[in-house]
Amino acid sequence: MPKGTGKVLAQNRKASYDFSILDTVEAGIVLQGTEIKSIRAGRINLKDGYAKIQNGEIFLHNVHISPYEQGNQFNHDPLRTRKLLMHKKQIVRLLGETKSSGNTLIPLKVYLKDGYAKVLIGLAKGKKKYDKREDLKRKDQKRELDRELRSR
Repeated sequence: MPKGTGKVLAQNRKASYDFSILDTVEAGIVLQGTEIKSIRAGRINLKDGYAKIQNGEIFLHNVHISPYEQGNQFNHDPLRTRKLLMHKKQIVRLLGETKSSGNTLIPLKVYLKDGYAKVLIGLAKGKKKYDKREDLKRKDQKRELDRELRSR
């Protein structure tokens, strides 16, 4: 199964507007207790999330997973830092690309693959205001062209 496929549970739609995505990598998440139940219910928010490499390991910060409603005392901290599971070679490559050119790692989507929760991490470069305007213009032009072709 190719990366990024499976039952999509959450998506960071703002990411493609604010960043230009250069590359994507699939990673597993280390979860505690009832977090997987909350994720399966779709109660996860990737909006302000980012990934950071520390001591040769990669961690996911600022991703909100709501506490499970039936979890009582076994619930977790919604904004805790979560470890991501990746191969060492992938982490080293991402470390090199983020250090040199000012790129960042952001979560693009969370999905289920073979019963496991996976995160699609994007290597991204921030867009300037004029880049965003150009993208909107291109989208509008494409939409108008599609309308013209459909009407004929």
